[in-house]
Amino acid sequence: MEIARTIAFIIFIILILLWIDYKWGQAQHRKKTKKKTYPLRRSNIKIFNSGPKLFYDLFTEIEHAQKHIHILFYIIKNDQFSQQFISLLKQKAESNVEVRLLVDWIGAHKLSKQIIRELKQSGVQFSYCFKPRLPFFFYTLQRRNHRKITVIDGKIGYVGGLNIAKEYVNQDNKLNPWRDYHIKIKGEAVQDLQSTFLTDWYMATKEDLRIHPHYFPPLSPGTQKQQLIVTDGSGVEGIFLDLIDQAEEKIVIGTPYFIPSKRLFNKLRQALHKGVALTIIVPKTADHILVKEASYRYFRVLEKEGATILQFHRGFYHAKVMLIDDQISDIGTSNFDKRSLFLNSEINALLFDSISIEQTKKYVEVDITESAPINEKAYKKPNAFHKLKEAIAFCLSPFL
Repeated sequence: MEIARTIAFIIFIILILLWIDYKWGQAQHRKKTKKKTYPLRRSNIKIFNSGPKLFYDLFTEIEHAQKHIHILFYIIKNDQFSQQFISLLKQKAESNVEVRLLVDWIGAHKLSKQIIRELKQSGVQFSYCFKPRLPFFFYTLQRRNHRKITVIDGKIGYVGGLNIAKEYVNQDNKLNPWRDYHIKIKGEAVQDLQSTFLTDWYMATKEDLRIHPHYFPPLSPGTQKQQLIVTDGSGVEGIFLDLIDQAEEKIVIGTPYFIPSKRLFNKLRQALHKGVALTIIVPKTADHILVKEASYRYFRVLEKEGATILQFHRGFYHAKVMLIDDQISDIGTSNFDKRSLFLNSEINALLFDSISIEQTKKYVEVDITESAPINEKAYKKPNAFHKLKEAIAFCLSPFL
């Protein structure tokens, strides 16, 4: 009995120390960072809602690159599709095109040392970002660079929710097909993607290329209006609060994980009470433990107050999209969860033109038709076991 008490006491002390590390590290980080809102830009935008179409287009543009290729992904794995991507980068580097590849330390942990060595030998400049470090090791271990950015010759950019692995191109047995949103940009906003990538590159490598004219060629304006917003562990909550505040008729939220902050949850309830129609689309099949259980406590309240809660049935739903009154759409890397709100580094594109809005609306309507209301016993009538899982999920929700 005495040994058990000692072990329990030690575990309790460890948990307290981890929590202090996390909260103190977060507070220190927020003192040094702030949201970066770029000016309203004019570019030409193309929206993709599937991996195969996006990566065919992306790989084609990479093949045509003449000067430099800058790529940041959260996840790169070691499967056949990832190898195809890596081979393409090696070929471009060997043809004297500058290639820089930046990946998250956790997200790309499956990249082998052999692959990294081959990339560097071919001339690809490679670096990890967000490696854990002291003095706040546990907090920095939780931090992720969740951005996905590609900039080609400083003239073509991509940003969105897709990473490099077989599941993103519908080659996974379980999570198939994979629904996601990604955008291609030609025009003024490419310079903002470039600035964001080069800032992340500088933070990881201390190589400062942020004002080098070689990477910022003249750009002709496009016909569509957009604005990029970059956040580093805070700021996403404010973006979502502002968007919800602007809604007068309807809000559609597509997200793989719905774990809102208290402020966001209350803001959605206020919108419902004002008569705004709220539709939330989430996956029926989860790709992470406890994320469904973490969302149920919010869904029950919102559904009771008039929201429509849908589960996507045709494969896995990884979209990060918000549509406000058919006037503004938000497509980016931020999930509607506490990790994106308060931990991850993210980038979101606000789209304001009628062409982008109609394209987003068209895709969202397809998402809705391929979804159905939640009809699970664990959601409708949770037993004691499911209630316990929900309680655990709530406690762990900042890290899910």
